[in-house]
Amino acid sequence: MVISDAPAAPRRNRLELAAAWLSRPVDIGPLIVLRVVFGLLMLAGAVRFMARGWIGELYVLPQFHFTYAGFDWLRPLPEWGLWLVFVALAALALAVALGLAYRLSLGAFWLLFTYVELLDKTTYLNHYYFISVLSLLLLFLPLNGRASLDTRLGWATPRATVPAWMVWIVRLQLGIVYFYAGLAKLNRDWLLEAQPLRIWLHARTATPLIGPLFDQAWVGYAMSWAGMLFDLTIFIWLSLPRTRPFAYVAVVIFHSLTALLFNIGLFPWIMIGCTLVFFDWRLPPLSTAPEPPARLAATSVWPVWRGALLIGFIALQALLPLRHWLYPGDVNWTEEGGRFAWRVMVVEKTGDATFFVRDKATGRETTVWPRDYLTLMQERQMAWQPDMIVQFAHFLGRQYPGDVAVRAEVYVSWNGRPSRLLIDPQADLLQVDDGPGPRPWILR
Repeated sequence: MVISDAPAAPRRNRLELAAAWLSRPVDIGPLIVLRVVFGLLMLAGAVRFMARGWIGELYVLPQFHFTYAGFDWLRPLPEWGLWLVFVALAALALAVALGLAYRLSLGAFWLLFTYVELLDKTTYLNHYYFISVLSLLLLFLPLNGRASLDTRLGWATPRATVPAWMVWIVRLQLGIVYFYAGLAKLNRDWLLEAQPLRIWLHARTATPLIGPLFDQAWVGYAMSWAGMLFDLTIFIWLSLPRTRPFAYVAVVIFHSLTALLFNIGLFPWIMIGCTLVFFDWRLPPLSTAPEPPARLAATSVWPVWRGALLIGFIALQALLPLRHWLYPGDVNWTEEGGRFAWRVMVVEKTGDATFFVRDKATGRETTVWPRDYLTLMQERQMAWQPDMIVQFAHFLGRQYPGDVAVRAEVYVSWNGRPSRLLIDPQADLLQVDDGPGPRPWILR
């Protein structure tokens, strides 16, 4: 009996075509534009952080910091040290924009920026996470191949082209951010109640010209649906040459409007700037002779370990935002799997937490107000995030002598709902399991 292998041939052909399409040489222009824009935005961000006094407010003033799992050992430097870190971040960002010692500069920037972000969960923002992720990704790509001081100084070989996958992997990372931001909006609150957008818009009725519209219910619904559709589909429209200019206009309008209405820092400008990588920028031809075909082909082949790292990197970015499905209950309430998932502006939450420290020997219970130990920002963030509540309970446990138990009454309101208990008020928070698994002490 003869078994035909004919069906396998088309599959092989498709894979070969895909590999050829991804390895074809394209102009390096998109990556150069991205390098300059990203570096200048990071320079502006570092200067802004210093100018607004956030170094002292966020990292020097607090007597306690909410660390990330596995990074409990990480501590803020003294104030002068933190100032040196931010001055270095500004200088490194400028070096990245200029293409000066590019990989060294970007690697040091990524290390220092990520260090600062790991100091306290209180300051977690999706766009800070995005900066760390994008910095690490760009470290693997030759963004100093043109229009850089590295090429002028002879530290990097000028190149007119890169394999297409180098441009598309950056585009894909941006697409992941948009797609999961849209996916998070596919819920009843966002689509059927226009929440939390209606809450936020109601607070912006004083906005010149357009403010009176924000009291109209239909505006909240229209913006909710438009935001969801924008996030879910913008990667497609930016990827298609015919729709790309119109899609970019939509990007500028969308992010400019969010910058006008909401206090979300540099995030809108980062997305407007980085999305320029979708355009096929063409730089002037090299003044030197063109690269010979053999050399050009060689530049499209990377060591296997680098390719495996990049594939693993993108796979992690694609899977990490889905981990909240491993937990029971609504992630918008429990916060389990909520970080590092691009859940951008999908919930409005306020909380009020009171802690009680009980001496097990005497039975005496002392009421503790978080504001006696935390900054206002820390208190507000902690009051609706279960893992931070447990961390603060452990901090309190170390402040009292003897064998103590710590419990908390935490009432949280989200998306306009009445306040209700978030966690079991009788649970000893020094004994609960706060590992990566589901937390049974959260009231679902």
